[in-house]
Amino acid sequence: QARLEESGGGSAQPGGSLRLSCWAPDTIFWRYTMSWYRRIPDSADELLASIHTDGNTYYADSVKGRFAISRDNAKNTVHLQMDSLIPEDAAAYYCLARRPGEPTYSGHGVQVTVDS
Repeated sequence: QARLEESGGGSAQPGGSLRLSCWAPDTIFWRYTMSWYRRIPDSADELLASIHTDGNTYYADSVKGRFAISRDNAKNTVHLQMDSLIPEDAAAYYCLARRPGEPTYSGHGVQVTVDS
């Protein structure tokens, strides 16, 4: 059951940018590590970036230096700024909330296409 609401997907040209957003309710946003992952058909899901409640971040090597995850605490929203997009970034992107010992939550996903 999706509890997170993603937005911001769409199309960009190679080298372009997109920003994804993920809203979570208070009970999740303030207690869970928030992450973004992507799914490409016939490939394993790839965890891209995470941000902990203390602001510490993690990035996969494939997006390090190009993507940035951030929290907007006033809006219960996590953003994923995606710059220098390449065709391999085309995928369905999902927001994920995790906390040890608690259920994991995700959204319905947004589609990103990178095409000249």
